[in-house]
Amino acid sequence: MSSDGFRLDLRAQFGEIDIYLFDQLLRGRIAPGMRVLDAGCGFGRNLVYLLGAGFEVFGVDSDARAVADVRRLAASLAPALPPENFRVEPVEEMSFGAGSADVVISSAVLHFARDDDHFRVMVLGTWRVLRPGGLLFCRLASSIGMEDRVRRVAGRRFLLPDGSERYLVDEVFLVSLTAELGGALVDPLKTTVVQGLRCMTTWVVRKGG
Repeated sequence: MSSDGFRLDLRAQFGEIDIYLFDQLLRGRIAPGMRVLDAGCGFGRNLVYLLGAGFEVFGVDSDARAVADVRRLAASLAPALPPENFRVEPVEEMSFGAGSADVVISSAVLHFARDDDHFRVMVLGTWRVLRPGGLLFCRLASSIGMEDRVRRVAGRRFLLPDGSERYLVDEVFLVSLTAELGGALVDPLKTTVVQGLRCMTTWVVRKGG
């Protein structure tokens, strides 16, 4: 197989999966047979492999167009899954039952919180659908490593050097939130700083109980 063919084969199998989510797959923390819910699934960039590998996949997004695309993706890769697995809902108001998922993915979602109260209901809504012992995989914007380059707008909302405005967390906040939720960090917090413009932190938590 040519190098171009190899790249196309990888893309067909994994789509544009977040590399840190891929790491969780490689380490066996997300395994076939698990019920995986993508809370804020967008157009399904993290679902291609999961759908193709026979996972029981669910997703929500507030964008109806995105959910329609994910339903089409699921119909082609996992036709046995009902369209109702993918719903037009905000993460703070998901209609899935409490404790219904083994794994919940929250990728580039929580930093769109409007303020502290909104962030809290988003987190609690996401946490609610995770079963005891389940895994939350979260990627969100933070100030870690570039505290002197962000400008506070109000509360935890900051203007970033890339011109975007985001709700930013930091290490102390996430460690405290983990304890408040009764969870335990599965990995140390890992942050990627993108050339001084923005940074994203990976927060992976096991639910207690």
